Amino acid sequence: MRALFKTLDLVGGLLVAALVTITFAAVIARYALGAPLQWTEEMSGILMIWIVFLGAIGCEIERRHLCIDIVTLLLPERVQKVIAFLVALASVVLLGMMAWLSYKLAESAALKKTQILKISWFWLDVAVTVGALGIALVIAYRLLRGSTTEREEDDALRE
Repeated sequence: MRALFKTLDLVGGLLVAALVTITFAAVIARYALGAPLQWTEEMSGILMIWIVFLGAIGCEIERRHLCIDIVTLLLPERVQKVIAFLVALASVVLLGMMAWLSYKLAESAALKKTQILKISWFWLDVAVTVGALGIALVIAYRLLRGSTTEREEDDALRE
């Protein structure tokens, strides 16, 4: 499991490095050389989409998504656990539906190509599928382990 998440971090880091490199090259080409690279804006958009959705999986693994728990922290610990379980279960269902619907969208857009690079829109839209499915799997893994609250031990995902 640890190798999978290390790979996710590595891929995300490589995508960010590629985005920075492409953006830097675009600035140099446009302002220093006076010859803008037309494809950089399109590629930057594609990379940003993938960075966001792969990063969302990483955020879920590290429990870094925004959580407003001012009310639930006032409740007894047993009630907190029940609420956390129900929220996690609802999240898995919602994310599963989101993954399925986004895949259907990606399928329907497969023949549509980007203007400059001629990349199928499938590869842009399927990023949502990967992100939603990845987060759902992390949450489902926690549910199966019985670890739904942050107070409970959750190091198995990182080991």
